[in-house]
Amino acid sequence: MKSRQLLVMISAYLLMTVANASDVMVAVASNFSAPMQKIAESFQKETGHRAVLAFGSSGSFYAQIKNGAPFEVFLSADHETVDRLVAEGFGLGQSQFTYAIGKLVLWSAKEGYVDESGLILKKNTFKKIAIANPKLAPYGLAALQTLTKLNLMGSIGGKLITGENVTQTYQFVSTQNVELGFVALSQVYKDGRISNGSGWIVPSGLHEPIRQDAVILKTGKSSEAARALISYLKTDQSKAIMKNFGYSD
Repeated sequence: MKSRQLLVMISAYLLMTVANASDVMVAVASNFSAPMQKIAESFQKETGHRAVLAFGSSGSFYAQIKNGAPFEVFLSADHETVDRLVAEGFGLGQSQFTYAIGKLVLWSAKEGYVDESGLILKKNTFKKIAIANPKLAPYGLAALQTLTKLNLMGSIGGKLITGENVTQTYQFVSTQNVELGFVALSQVYKDGRISNGSGWIVPSGLHEPIRQDAVILKTGKSSEAARALISYLKTDQSKAIMKNFGYSD
């Protein structure tokens, strides 16, 4: 085959690939923002499709989706929200799956402030402690369950500062406006360790599993990019990124 013919064939193939590539609008739970940004970069390189990401609380996204927001894929911080969307006809049930199991951490921006066993909670020497809104954020609910199981709500309940979501809760603690708080491990974890400050990774037995589900929404029913993204979240490449941020599958 002549080189000119080969060049024409390669060019035609590349044009077809670009033509078939498309954007997919993705609503992403705020706790998953860091890994999802990396996954989106890898996804675009591998498939040519571009994931356009919006971050927020799962509860807020639920309301937005029901009110017509143009998201095509939803990555929730829990599974109950996705269950409701599927039951109400806003999500495609056959596409729903658990993409990650989240982990809760009691964290402070101060080095050495939180001990590795969480005994600081029983000492109760801090002024305020932050959690995400348990009515909207699964990590907030897990934090509330943890404090309840440890029989600490009576002594600590009056010190709670509530963030709208786990991102705002992290901001309260990272700026040291609050001494410590319950956040997603992924927000402070990298390369197998807590990367800054100090923290106690909460044992999974102290709260219900933080099962994070993904689903294609009805607006993405005909989207090739939406289907490709759901498939890509199940790949070894995506799982490796999640593991690096402290998630399990």
